[in-house]
Amino acid sequence: MAVSSLTRALGALLLSSAPSLPQRAQHPGLVCLGGTLLPPCHGFSTSSTLSTNNPMWKCRIKYTTRPIGMKKTGGRDHTGRITVHRIGGGHKQRYRMIDFQRLRYVPGAESGLYEEKVIQVRYDPCRSADIALVAGGKQKRWIIATENMQPGDLLKTSGHIGRMAVSANEGDAYPLGALPVGTLINNLESHPGKGAQYIRAAGTCGVLLRKVNGTAIVQLPSKRHMQVLETCMATVGRVSNIDHNKRIIGKAGRNRWLGKRPHSGLWHRKGGWAGRKIKPLPPMKSYVNLPTAAARA
Repeated sequence: MAVSSLTRALGALLLSSAPSLPQRAQHPGLVCLGGTLLPPCHGFSTSSTLSTNNPMWKCRIKYTTRPIGMKKTGGRDHTGRITVHRIGGGHKQRYRMIDFQRLRYVPGAESGLYEEKVIQVRYDPCRSADIALVAGGKQKRWIIATENMQPGDLLKTSGHIGRMAVSANEGDAYPLGALPVGTLINNLESHPGKGAQYIRAAGTCGVLLRKVNGTAIVQLPSKRHMQVLETCMATVGRVSNIDHNKRIIGKAGRNRWLGKRPHSGLWHRKGGWAGRKIKPLPPMKSYVNLPTAAARA
């Protein structure tokens, strides 16, 4: 009882001796810390401003051609628990930012033809295909290299769709509506200006089958058909590193170099998924909003 009453008396004494502290804390833009007024502290921001006006650009840092350091997660989430098995170790890797949007929409020059020169073609540890450093105007960027791309080649990019189909070379980028039927393509967009999302793996290519009412139908490497607008950009040719699927691992240590850990060693029951299944192809995947029957009527 004596200790509690003494504590209460000391608290009352402190509150009565400092009547001006609450008034200081109410000052706008200042924080009271230990009887002194300090300016408010703001949190540190780890991301810089966007380098493009495109709202679909998902990257939160400024584009650069320099390699960026990467941190390995080992298949663990922010709590430290393993969420994806068979990941861990591996050789150190650095990431090169790939520009999957070949056509940059510039006011007043949206359909203009411009050329870029290939500076170098190199191996990328973060993907199966090779990448190429190209330069045009005042910018340099990394793109996915095609099969026969060599340093010194000139690549053409245009967004114009003319009455006649263009005679494009390998590595050139055009809208699907400007290419002749039967052209081998890669780095295909699903929506105009969004950037390539399909046919980006090593040695893959799609085929432009036909063009119908402002749309184009493309056969993907999986033999599935895909319908997109004819203004979607695509690169002519086949993706580089065509022998990627023929590589021989040779030993378990090479998988460890690639960052793949072995299985846990437990016995795994083989379910019905292990057998071979012959299934029909899924229906055509369409990214075009066609009018309904009621609207046409």
